[in-house]
Amino acid sequence: MTGLHLRGVVLPEGGAPRDLWVVNGRIRTRPVPGATTVSDGGYLVPGLVDAHCHVGLGPRGAVDLPEAVDQALANRDAGALLLRDCGSPLDTRPLQERLDLPRVLRAGRHLARPKRYLRYLGHELEDPADLPAAVAEQVADGDGWVKLVGDWIDRDTGDLAPLWTEDVLTEAIKVAHEGKARVTAHVFGEDALPALLAAGIDCVEHGTGLTDDTIELMARNGTALVPTLINVVENFPSIAGGADRFPAYQAHVRDLHARVSQTVAKAVEAGVPVFAGTDAGGGIAHGRIADEVEALHRVGMTTERALGAASWAAREWLGFPSLTEGAAADVVVYGSDPREDLAVLRRPSLVVLRGRIHA
Repeated sequence: MTGLHLRGVVLPEGGAPRDLWVVNGRIRTRPVPGATTVSDGGYLVPGLVDAHCHVGLGPRGAVDLPEAVDQALANRDAGALLLRDCGSPLDTRPLQERLDLPRVLRAGRHLARPKRYLRYLGHELEDPADLPAAVAEQVADGDGWVKLVGDWIDRDTGDLAPLWTEDVLTEAIKVAHEGKARVTAHVFGEDALPALLAAGIDCVEHGTGLTDDTIELMARNGTALVPTLINVVENFPSIAGGADRFPAYQAHVRDLHARVSQTVAKAVEAGVPVFAGTDAGGGIAHGRIADEVEALHRVGMTTERALGAASWAAREWLGFPSLTEGAAADVVVYGSDPREDLAVLRRPSLVVLRGRIHA
């Protein structure tokens, strides 16, 4: 039997260096005769996770399949070997067939209302009562996740406003859960959150409008948060800057931007499960997971927890084991301890995806 051999400190357990072997794309913890040593020393980290990533989306909308491949490769080379696709206008199933690309968990199309989201990206429902049926379609077409647009600017009121009522959300999320899928929602403001949480939403994206009350409810229910900090910090000023026609919305977005670090810090302190997602694909380039991990650290996560939010903890949340016997051999090797210096994440010395080596 042939295979690969890696030796190093295995995270998150730490401690003394130990040996791992790879056979047929799977981790083995017992010696494999004749295995080729491909890494000796350093730190072995379960493949990184970008938990909010839009493969197939670019700054001007949908991209073609070759460009989507390039996006996936940028993530792989940055060590992000598992991508939770939080909505894409492109059918990315062909990417799932390629062994050289990260694993992609598809959430299908965003579910939105007419003129209540970015044009051409979502599936727009004229009648909000159709949401449960649309969720059922997305469950059948996706990989265990459904993405809702929870709020967006309402041009009649001139500010962020919810798209759905609590009764419709409750029925829609029930449909998803009965289909063994989880539901997440894009939410910028405060007003959409109570109904989403009361309806049993599994995750909140962005969450810039979280309050003490909704943070407490998320912590109590175990509702996850993917705050996409680098996207909020870098892009909210331009979003507000282009909204002169809607002064209330403009002021609201600027306020959410000004306090986003404090908001996410409160969620972290309260024990809300927080995971790393870049929101790559629109205003954020692919392959920036290291920047998001550092951003989580800046708002109060320890370096180890921030790294876990983009590795072992995120993998467990999404149903993927880490570096245990029989797990998929998705490993990123670093020359020094990323828990001591998160900047190390920008310099992987070896990427192993499905047991195949990528420099």
